[in-house]
Amino acid sequence: MKIKILLFCFFPFFVFSQLNSKRFTTVSIKQNQFYINHELTYKGRYWKGNKIEGLLMNSRMVQGIFDDENSLTNYNFFYSDTQKWDPERNANEFIQNMASWKSYGLLAFTLNLQGGSPYGYGNKGSINTAFDLYGNLKKAYLKRLESILNKADQLGMVVILGYFYFGQDQHLKNGKAVLKAVDNITNWLVFKKYKNVIIEVNNECDIYYDHNILKKERVYDLIKKVKKISRNKLLVSTSFSGGTLPTLEVMKTADFVLLHANGVKEQDKLLKLILDTKNMKGFNNKPIIINEDDHFNFEKDENNFLTSVKNYVSWGYFDYRMKGESFENGYQTIPVDWGVNSTRKKSFFEKLKEVTGY
Repeated sequence: MKIKILLFCFFPFFVFSQLNSKRFTTVSIKQNQFYINHELTYKGRYWKGNKIEGLLMNSRMVQGIFDDENSLTNYNFFYSDTQKWDPERNANEFIQNMASWKSYGLLAFTLNLQGGSPYGYGNKGSINTAFDLYGNLKKAYLKRLESILNKADQLGMVVILGYFYFGQDQHLKNGKAVLKAVDNITNWLVFKKYKNVIIEVNNECDIYYDHNILKKERVYDLIKKVKKISRNKLLVSTSFSGGTLPTLEVMKTADFVLLHANGVKEQDKLLKLILDTKNMKGFNNKPIIINEDDHFNFEKDENNFLTSVKNYVSWGYFDYRMKGESFENGYQTIPVDWGVNSTRKKSFFEKLKEVTGY
């Protein structure tokens, strides 16, 4: 009788553990096309004669696990209704809106372990990093990260996970701590068996990094390191500042190409950036993703989104709250309203829905 009681007590935990380890979404690449669960993204979709299938439309949502550990600055991020900052509320509201983004055809988003500027541009002293001084993972960040990755996995969404950000890498003691951080987070992703995650080692590796291993001359070593740890199960790349081509070493080692289009508002300049990328040595017909672009004009016949699509490049929406705008605007400025409810957000998502056929 006692044995039966013990089995009954432990059975729910065993079932939960088994269910929790099951993964639903796998992202892969064949030539210059993305697949989710071994099927082309947007399968069979063409828009105005332009092939959409195989692309990975995305949005910069880097603040999903944000916190500010600096008591001198975190008051800037208080919610108006509670007059306090709450990282768990931020992550929960992020999760609550993910299905809505997917319903418009958004298949991927960028999420960063060290965030991005919580003001849109400029950091101003905030301390937001999932790593401690020595490269160990912080449990609270990891818990929020796991919740978001699990939800994305359930929804069939891809997460472009950024490890480092130039406004936060100074909170790692040295290059050794950076290497340990890469080891720790990559091993954690492998241990958790995530197959819907692709890696952006760092955001814009060509500017402002404190540690040499994160700079453009050496960052390809970290790309190789992630590949080695994951036994090539994780797809890896890194990004450069707006309008900048990757280095030859990054182009050769990366599984896909990340471009940023900040500062590239003329269509001919964006077209040149795309064509120059495709003509680089080592390109080998890899997929190109723009995962940071703060140019909009979605109602017009020409904009960066459509120029990218017409040249078979996946495009990423980067929206921050501009001066004088209300809370519902922007996905990078803290605190974030993660809904699709500002004029600009609606304009993007409606155009995305039109292009992808969702």
